[in-house]
Amino acid sequence: MGVSKMHPTETLAEAAHAGLTLFGENRVQEFDAKWRHLHELGVAGAEVHFIGHLQSNKSTRAAEIFSAIDSVDSFRLAERLNDAAGKLGKRLPILLEIKISGEPAKSGIEPDSVELRHLLERMPTLEHLTMHGLMTIAPFDENPETARACFRRLRSLRDTLAREYPGIDFHELSMGMSGDFEIAIEEGSTLVRIGTALFGERAPAR
Repeated sequence: MGVSKMHPTETLAEAAHAGLTLFGENRVQEFDAKWRHLHELGVAGAEVHFIGHLQSNKSTRAAEIFSAIDSVDSFRLAERLNDAAGKLGKRLPILLEIKISGEPAKSGIEPDSVELRHLLERMPTLEHLTMHGLMTIAPFDENPETARACFRRLRSLRDTLAREYPGIDFHELSMGMSGDFEIAIEEGSTLVRIGTALFGERAPAR
């Protein structure tokens, strides 16, 4: 996945024309403007997933303009997205964001929480969502083994949940970014989110 957040639409379009088909954005309002511009630049067929923390009040628009939501972090958000997708007449692919690192600033569902079990048990009732697996973000640490431990724990959790909930698809493990994607792949990542290594440094947020 090419993480194109905070890069201009022209950069996304150039990458799409070069053959990249999957992108990640983390702000609804930012991508809303890009979304309107992409067709003018001749981009069709590219998938753009939402990968940031999604506020519930923006779930309706997110369900409309994104191909998938890779960072569902609560049952309440899943319900809102399910309702929004139903009104749009679509099935919306999702990943659950799991908070492995324990860092207070990071969002995600705690791996041992009642919330996670409740969401998985209720997933079959959310008929307009299609779950495909889990995602996480490793801690920012110069020691590569810190990221490895995080990725290994997510893979282990995935394996456990797949046995406990055989009716749910857990094939996707979205983990690894520009600084740690090699380790993520070694630990079983099926989807790496690459921004800086593809597009360079991002412009400062305004």
